[in-house]
Amino acid sequence: MKIVTVIALFCAAAVVPSFAQASLYDPSIEHEPKDGVVKLYGAGGPNTAFKKVAEVWENRSGTKVEIIAGPESRWSADAQADADILWGTSEQSMTAFLLTYKTFDPSKVEPIYIRPTVIAVKAGNPKNIQGFDALLVEGMKIVVTEGKGIYNTSGTGTWEDVAGRMGSLNDVAQFRKNIVSYSLGSGASFNAFKELDADAWITWPNWPITHPDVLELVRLDEGRTIWRDVNVVISPDADREAQMFLDFLVTEEAQKIMATEGWRR
Repeated sequence: MKIVTVIALFCAAAVVPSFAQASLYDPSIEHEPKDGVVKLYGAGGPNTAFKKVAEVWENRSGTKVEIIAGPESRWSADAQADADILWGTSEQSMTAFLLTYKTFDPSKVEPIYIRPTVIAVKAGNPKNIQGFDALLVEGMKIVVTEGKGIYNTSGTGTWEDVAGRMGSLNDVAQFRKNIVSYSLGSGASFNAFKELDADAWITWPNWPITHPDVLELVRLDEGRTIWRDVNVVISPDADREAQMFLDFLVTEEAQKIMATEGWRR
């Protein structure tokens, strides 16, 4: 009886993560990206800067570029059908994506930009938050982005990496007490920040940069800062122009555009 129970529990443990990771995969969808349009899919964040770069490249090349971003569930079926390029907002994000988008080759993933964690506070910084230690004050209301084990997001684990950076268990415990929302994705975190009237959010530079009416950026000390990259992978069946766009995306000209939202090489 004990052996049967152990086997059953082991099987259940093995099945749940697999289902959670691969549930968006649809084997009935044929991947046919060649349609004369360069299509990039990924989570929200880099998309606003990508669109600025794409606009410049479109005007020169005459080839249309579509940047499709947001929660993966909204675009997964379309991406399985016609994505020329996928981007991951972190390495763990891309690793998870490739369980679903099976025509893409993991060996072809290329990190192209990187950015640091920052603290987003209310515009005007009414609580005068100047760094991490201010977030440990009792009563501070903090939003963090978390996958909760079922959602693919670049924010997963960043708050505990920041809080535990100095090797202080007390820092992690005090910070945790002040968390008012574990949100599924950066978009959900942004909404939670507004709805809960939060004081701070551990996030990426592009969010306060692109929403200055709501958020203000506070830099973390170098010793607290966590860096994660954005990476891309191209389909082996992509439109010819897709590689041309990726080549432009890392030029000095494009780097200057990406830097306006906190991305660097």
